[in-house]
Amino acid sequence: MSIPELRAMNRTLNPTLGRLLGLLGMDRTWVRGEGVWLTDARGRRFLDCYAQYGAVALGHNAPCVTRAARAAIAAGEPAMVQPYRAPYAEALANTLTRLAPGNLSRCVFTTSGAETVEAAIKLVGALAATGQTHHAEGFGPLPPGFDHVPFGDDEALAARVARDGDCIAAFFIEPVQGERGVHLPPAGYLQRVREVCSRYGVALVVDEIQTGLGRTGRLFACEHEGVAPDLLLVAKALGGGLFPLGACLASADFWDDTFALRHSSTFANNNVACRVGLAVLEALTTGDLIDSTARKGARLLAGLADLARRYPRTIAGVRGRGLMTAIELRGPDGGAGGFLSFLEHQGLYAYAVAATMAEAASVLVLPTLGDSHALRVTPPLVISDDELDLALARIGDVFRRLERNASETTPPPSPPGASTMRSR
Repeated sequence: MSIPELRAMNRTLNPTLGRLLGLLGMDRTWVRGEGVWLTDARGRRFLDCYAQYGAVALGHNAPCVTRAARAAIAAGEPAMVQPYRAPYAEALANTLTRLAPGNLSRCVFTTSGAETVEAAIKLVGALAATGQTHHAEGFGPLPPGFDHVPFGDDEALAARVARDGDCIAAFFIEPVQGERGVHLPPAGYLQRVREVCSRYGVALVVDEIQTGLGRTGRLFACEHEGVAPDLLLVAKALGGGLFPLGACLASADFWDDTFALRHSSTFANNNVACRVGLAVLEALTTGDLIDSTARKGARLLAGLADLARRYPRTIAGVRGRGLMTAIELRGPDGGAGGFLSFLEHQGLYAYAVAATMAEAASVLVLPTLGDSHALRVTPPLVISDDELDLALARIGDVFRRLERNASETTPPPSPPGASTMRSR
């Protein structure tokens, strides 16, 4: 299929997003992925420093992942055998529950992070559980029964549970808030949350969809504080960047037979996908990949902190754990020009900086929507020290330019035939 034909598909595949990508010069077409590198249709190579939302933790087309999939296909194994027994799904469930912290002895597979959350809260859409208004607006009215407490405030949680503990079924938490821009709670917070939940019989549901499977330098982020959840949610990296695969792990105390017989997911127990999941877990638990992730994460955070010291007018701060880090940007000043002011007003300034990073430095980082102006830097766990240093050097070059002149945060003109954003 030619490039013009591929671009023409933007008219039907989420054209709103297509117009935004065209406006920001981000409407590239990728033709090859290998390790931490992506190659676009023009033959230009980019360093992938967000691992496709964390889904390609082992890199693009990781050898262990492709071997597992090819072996299953070569053997002619049926991927779909619902509702019968799926041996590789059973093996993956056994492995996950053995590796997970605490006494999690039940597993339900899913095909996305949202479905994993839905499996944990049953019948309630995953969007209702988010505390970010830009995800909830326009999807209302939201289902009743959800409330929020400030992240990192264990006293607010304790007060809320003490007031209505008999009516609260579960508390959902990310050990590190990823979508919001990699926010870490205060030290000891998860332990205090565990104590409050145990005291009042509230299920502690730890959402490790982004933080799990080695991302923070431990297999699961809750292990940094020695916390054992009642339910543990994983996805993204579990499918090796090849399959949509997630899992909801639960302790026997919070398992329900009625739910078990009524809940179903057509593609969840996919034998081929679960073969890949087993390969991912083997890669993470043999050798020193997770230990090296912790070491490389410290190297990355130190490098980003150095950039923050050198470019204080552009970088407000950095934060993170393991290979899950973020750069908090300072918004452009009044002299940056009308285009940047428009993007900032629309909550898209981080997208403009990410577009500049890609165009000027061939580095892909993940912007956040909203007022935080954060860039997430979360490369595949297999990134080498040399590649990490290269990424830091290239990111630094962009911030050096932006520190001198913020108006350089201007995406290049879209190539012929690309979508453009139209005002109404």
